[in-house]
Amino acid sequence: MTTHARTRGYAIGEMSRETGVNIETIRYYERIAIMPEPDRTSGGNRQYNHDQLKRLSFIRRCRDLGFSLDEIRALLEMVDHDVFTCSEVHELTIAHLASVRAKLADLRRLERALKAMAAECSKGDVPDCPIIDTLYGRG
Repeated sequence: MTTHARTRGYAIGEMSRETGVNIETIRYYERIAIMPEPDRTSGGNRQYNHDQLKRLSFIRRCRDLGFSLDEIRALLEMVDHDVFTCSEVHELTIAHLASVRAKLADLRRLERALKAMAAECSKGDVPDCPIIDTLYGRG
């Protein structure tokens, strides 16, 4: 991220480059109101300020950690209204962690099922395929 002081705002392309967030995603975040509408230049181009850059970076880090948009919205509402405690943020994070652990357990079950199906396959040149049979519920 650029560290020098800016006298002008950030164009949407600069926001995208600075944060790694796709331009269309930035526009989407504005539509769903987790990013505030930026000021506009006289030519109608978006002009973001440093606080908006920091907010977008925050959103990106949250998304990288798998937080849902609803979870991010909840975090941002706490921050925006300056009415949060570390305990509340911890609680939301622990709930997210539980969700991640449940997904990991689901993925392990999926892995075992796929491994078992693949083990049944003879990989032969005949049209009879136990994987297809299993997927169709035959056998």
